[in-house]
Amino acid sequence: MEKKKVLITGASRGIGKAIALTLSKDYDLILHASRPESLKNLLKELGPKHAVLCADFSDVEATKIFCNALKKLVGQSLYGVVNNAGIALDKPLMYQSMNAIEQMLNINVKAPLLISKTALKLFIPNKEGVIINLGSCVGETGNAFQVVYSMTKAAMVAMSKSIAKEIALIDKTLNIRAITVSPGFIDTDMTKDLPEAVKEKYLEMIPSSYFGHPNEVANVVEFALSEKAKYVNGTNIAVNGGLV
Repeated sequence: MEKKKVLITGASRGIGKAIALTLSKDYDLILHASRPESLKNLLKELGPKHAVLCADFSDVEATKIFCNALKKLVGQSLYGVVNNAGIALDKPLMYQSMNAIEQMLNINVKAPLLISKTALKLFIPNKEGVIINLGSCVGETGNAFQVVYSMTKAAMVAMSKSIAKEIALIDKTLNIRAITVSPGFIDTDMTKDLPEAVKEKYLEMIPSSYFGHPNEVANVVEFALSEKAKYVNGTNIAVNGGLV
């Protein structure tokens, strides 16, 4: 039996890579990275059966081309989208360049918005589909020196909620869901670069007393995509060890 197709953006490392490895046993994947060479190691682990579709989402025109290529690649057989690709360029807002602001808006907001728009059109004929938008704990709490990044992640929560409500008004028989999964501090390249004093400060704020593993986020994404999560819709799932 043919497996369902799922797109994962930003699949080359960190949380995106963990999601790809976790989902690969049950789904045929379309793996995105900004450059194909970034996916070389992942493809060695997964094997050649999964598709690759690359684009630099900092360029909105490139994202539009990506969406058209996605339609040609999958036809109407797309089941899921994991909008994971993102970028954080930390700096006090008053010193943020317009270029950095545009980059974060294009990659973190416009790309998932355009991809979701495309996916919904592909979902409708099959009357099923799931969009999972990766948020962040800072989308809820805010964070100093991450004003733009925090804003973009809060936008993912609003987008998922709005898509879920919109689909229900269009046709209540559609089994199409939109969910945000918001990680807290996860043990990736981003957290490894933090000074030890900063790490200790953040660890004190986490009741579970450790930085999460990318697999722990991937497991939640796997659940959210599955039929087991059929009643989970339009909500934000926090994977943050109790961080508030």
